[in-house]
Amino acid sequence: MSDRPLSAVVKKPRAQAAIGSLRAEGVYDDDRSVYECGSGTVAIPVTAPPAETAVLEVIRDTGEPRLRTLSDHLRERGWSDEELDRAPGSWAVIGSVVLVAVGDAPRPEEVGEALLAMHGEADTVLAREGIDGEHREPSVTVLAGEGDTETVHREHGTIYALDLGEVMFSPGNKAERARMGEVVAADERVLDMFAGIGYFTLPMARAGARVTAVERNPASFEYLVENVVRNGVQDVVETYRADCRDVIAGGIEGMEDGGGDGEGSPFAFDRIVMGYYDAHEYLDSALAALAPGGVVHMHEATPEALVPDRPISRLGEAAEAVGREVEVLDTRQVKGYSEGVAHVVVDARIE
Repeated sequence: MSDRPLSAVVKKPRAQAAIGSLRAEGVYDDDRSVYECGSGTVAIPVTAPPAETAVLEVIRDTGEPRLRTLSDHLRERGWSDEELDRAPGSWAVIGSVVLVAVGDAPRPEEVGEALLAMHGEADTVLAREGIDGEHREPSVTVLAGEGDTETVHREHGTIYALDLGEVMFSPGNKAERARMGEVVAADERVLDMFAGIGYFTLPMARAGARVTAVERNPASFEYLVENVVRNGVQDVVETYRADCRDVIAGGIEGMEDGGGDGEGSPFAFDRIVMGYYDAHEYLDSALAALAPGGVVHMHEATPEALVPDRPISRLGEAAEAVGREVEVLDTRQVKGYSEGVAHVVVDARIE
C-alpha cells in the first residue's frame, strides 16, 4: 500500500491553477495523468505531499493500472489498428479545454470522450478546423464535454483569458512566448504590432518592459485588456484597438507637428514585435517607428526551401529602401505552419 503513488485532490475549477502551483513547487508528477475522483474533484499526481499548494487532501492511488495513451483509450472503445492509425497524434490542453485536429479520424466524438478521460482537468474538447478571415478567427466544433469555449490558461506564470471559439491560440508558440519575456530589458520601450490577446505583450510586460500593444480584432482586444489587468501590468502596457499602421502614422504625424517629446515619444521604440505571418507587408511602418539600433522580431510563414533566405531578404530590402542597415541576430523555426511551410522568426538589429 505505501508504495502506491500519491495524488493531490482539488476542486475541478481549481485544477489548472493547482497544477501550475504544484509544478512551481517541484512536486507535480508529469509521468501520470490527472483524473476525476468524484464530487466535482480531480486527483493531480504528485511526487510528494505539497507544502505550499492548498489541496483538499493527499491520497494514494488505487494501484489499478491507468490508461496512458489515446490509443489505449480508443482501443478500449473497440477501435481497430487501422482506425488507430488515423487517430490524432497530438493535441493541446489550454486551460480547461482540449484542442485537437481530428483530421480523417473515424468517430471524432469518441476521440473527444477519450481525451476527456485522459485529462481530468479539462471539461471540453474542441476540434480545430482552421482559421479564416482578416481577423484570423478560428473555426471549432465541440466534440465532448460541457462545450464551454471560454477558459483561463496559465503558461510560464502568465495568465491568458480567452475564448477559443472567437480568438486563436497557438500551442506551438509556447517557447516563443516565454522567450520574449526573457529577451527584453526592464523599461525597454516595445511595440507589439499584432498583440492579439497579449501573447507576447504579457510576458514582456511582466519582465518590466513598457509595451504599446495594438490589436484590431474586437474580440481579441477585449481579452487583451482583461489579460493586462489579470497579470497586473496596467502601469506598463498601453493598448490600442486599431490597425497598427494607423497608430504608427498618427504618432509620427504628431511628432512632425511638434507633439512628440524626443526620447520619450511613444513612436521611437527599442523593440518591435511583428507576430503575424505576413508581417513583411508592414515593414515600412515598423521601420518608421523603430529607434536607431532597435531590434525587430519579424514572423513569417515561409516555404521550407526558402528558410531563412526569404524573410531575411525581405527585411533587408525594406531597410535599404529607407537607408537603414540590418544586422541579423538570429533566425528560428517556431513550428510547422502547413505542409512544406514553416513558421519562422527573424530577429534583427536595425541601425
